[in-house]
Amino acid sequence: MPSPIRDNTALSRFELDAGGVTAFLRYRLAGNVMSLDHTETPVAARSRGIASQLTRGVLEEARSRGLKVVPRCPFVAAYIDRHPDFRDLVA
Repeated sequence: MPSPIRDNTALSRFELDAGGVTAFLRYRLAGNVMSLDHTETPVAARSRGIASQLTRGVLEEARSRGLKVVPRCPFVAAYIDRHPDFRDLVA
């Protein structure tokens, strides 16, 4: 099943629409390394797993593009700690 996230390159962020709001994860790309800087989910959509779904989609996208990641966002770092199948992506 294709990921519901989209890469908004103009704003350097991945986005996920859910419940009438948009959650996003800001990134910076340098060569084959993507720094994952900040995840934000609007208050109205919190505690529903949306940030986790977004993070998983971004990590899957990084893997499909052959990128390494630097998890600067504490949420992303904690997600990777809880999901060791993504640890190989960490630069």
